[in-house]
Amino acid sequence: MNAFPFLRRFLRPLAPPLLAAFSSFFLAGCASFSGDGGFNAVNQTAQQRLNKETSWTRSKQEADNVARRVRTMLAQPLAVDDAVQIALINNRELQASYSELGIAEADLVQAGRLPNPGFSFGRTHSGDDIKIERSLSLSVMRLLTMPATSRIEARRFEQTKLKVADAMLRTAAQTRKAYFQSIAATQSLRYLEQVKQAAEVAHELAARMANKGNFSQLDAAREQAFYLDTSAQLMRARTQAVQERENLVRLLGLQGRRWQDGELQLPQRLPDLPKQAVTLDDSEQVAMEQRLDVQSAKLEVAALQTSLGLSKATRFVNVLDLGYVRNSETGKAAEVGYQASIEIPLFDWGGARVAKAEAIYMQAAHRLAAAAVQAQSEVRVAYAVQQNAYLLARQYRDEVVPLRKRISDEYLLRYNGMLASVFELLADAREQANAVNAAIDATRDYWIADSDLQLALGGQVRQIAPAPNNIEGKKHD
Repeated sequence: MNAFPFLRRFLRPLAPPLLAAFSSFFLAGCASFSGDGGFNAVNQTAQQRLNKETSWTRSKQEADNVARRVRTMLAQPLAVDDAVQIALINNRELQASYSELGIAEADLVQAGRLPNPGFSFGRTHSGDDIKIERSLSLSVMRLLTMPATSRIEARRFEQTKLKVADAMLRTAAQTRKAYFQSIAATQSLRYLEQVKQAAEVAHELAARMANKGNFSQLDAAREQAFYLDTSAQLMRARTQAVQERENLVRLLGLQGRRWQDGELQLPQRLPDLPKQAVTLDDSEQVAMEQRLDVQSAKLEVAALQTSLGLSKATRFVNVLDLGYVRNSETGKAAEVGYQASIEIPLFDWGGARVAKAEAIYMQAAHRLAAAAVQAQSEVRVAYAVQQNAYLLARQYRDEVVPLRKRISDEYLLRYNGMLASVFELLADAREQANAVNAAIDATRDYWIADSDLQLALGGQVRQIAPAPNNIEGKKHD
């Protein structure tokens, strides 16, 4: 019994924590998986910040339920809230990110389970003499560090929830932007088609008049050049409309050409502007409280701080195994005892591990500070862009488009009184359509800026109340 006095002196201080660790883990039982896999936190974020719900599809039945719900929502004209809702339950990239929850929870459960014991068996013989060696061992160091390791993995699990929820919010913002961009591209396409029609009429009329000597070749060439330029713009607009629509289709997780061919029903016009712009005096503070990327960076720093403490605690004793030994030999009494194996810090004193942990911790601390600076800057920029976009869109709606309509009415009166030529009337029609297109772009830019502001704040600014948009004015006959 006195064969290992060094180990006796070494293991005696470890007895109380070892006994406490065994007691706590045996009383609590083995770690198990939660019922929701951490997804309830993500769904609550969607409900609180977007007034929507999301789902994690993990079975064929759930996939069928989602498919039926998506078909029902797509059977009618798609509103922006419906588009966001479809993306939250049907976007494939988002569903893939939800699987990160399962991975993180598996690591947490693994960290909370008792290490498996090791068993070794040896059998040797010399003539008729047989010697059998048996030993049962357990990693004591892993057992002692289980509470700290479990706390680290628990923080990482919480951090994964925040990252996944942030990905969900970003998908919602991207869907909103794609929705507005697709509507604006289609709306602009229709007006460019009107411009092309006016340019085509002017070009044909100018060509006929030039052939009869009633119009100069220079002016006829100008009308032809404008017609060709308008045709090129229309082709680019058609390409842009297809691209924007496909981007929305991808975010919604839809498959098949039928969605590109017109079965995806979108409103004909963008939502009208709100009556007044949103005023946010504490936008930076709101962002610091709501931004999930900032909260995730805070958790990462806390987890690494705990990990650094664990690295310092285990720098000298990294491997410690205790084992029960029973040896039997023919004609002799069985030998019973224990054995311990420990890594001797002769060449590696753990300094490199501690230095690495400290460097990783400082890296995370600086990244947290950078995330805070980035978030505050993004909010300031997004708020300024949204305010300016609102003012510009209102200027087009309240001043530019009405002014172009008054000018068009005056040209029509002058034409009816034979005081203006048909070319002047057609030129005015082109300019009015260009003004309306610019107004459409300004309204689109506002809603995109509004989506960017929501993302920068980490939550919804307000609900969108779609209303008929009257910026188009009268169409020319």
